[in-house]
Amino acid sequence: MGALLALILFKQDLSVVAIIGIILLIGIVKKNGIMMVDFALEGERERGMNSRDAIYEACLLRFRPIMMTTMAALLAGFHWPWGTGMGSELRRPLGIAMVGGLLLSQVLTLYTTPVIYIFFDRIGHRFMHREKTVETGSAPIPAEGK
Repeated sequence: MGALLALILFKQDLSVVAIIGIILLIGIVKKNGIMMVDFALEGERERGMNSRDAIYEACLLRFRPIMMTTMAALLAGFHWPWGTGMGSELRRPLGIAMVGGLLLSQVLTLYTTPVIYIFFDRIGHRFMHREKTVETGSAPIPAEGK
């Protein structure tokens, strides 16, 4: 979304080169999300943490590698939109798509991945609780602290 908004803002067409930049963004964002979720799942399984603490620790410990990847790609493409010379019209949409997409996707990755992780964990616990009550035929047992 950030790449498309940046292309619109700079009045550039969605060219094949801009689509290559969007594919690059998809790979980076996917890697960042997988890195956080994988680390959180490891914390839950191996250390017995709850989902909230696990994703919080994953965010703290994986923040630097995520920022390093994003900043490397961002700084690599940052000068392309303002470049001049032969072939600059070809590189301009790629740079705009990369920079705009990375800025928005980084914010979304860091804020929405933990929220979605906790949301799906809670949904999973709800369905697991319902299946157990249907199998046993008993009334649900209230959770501690509620």
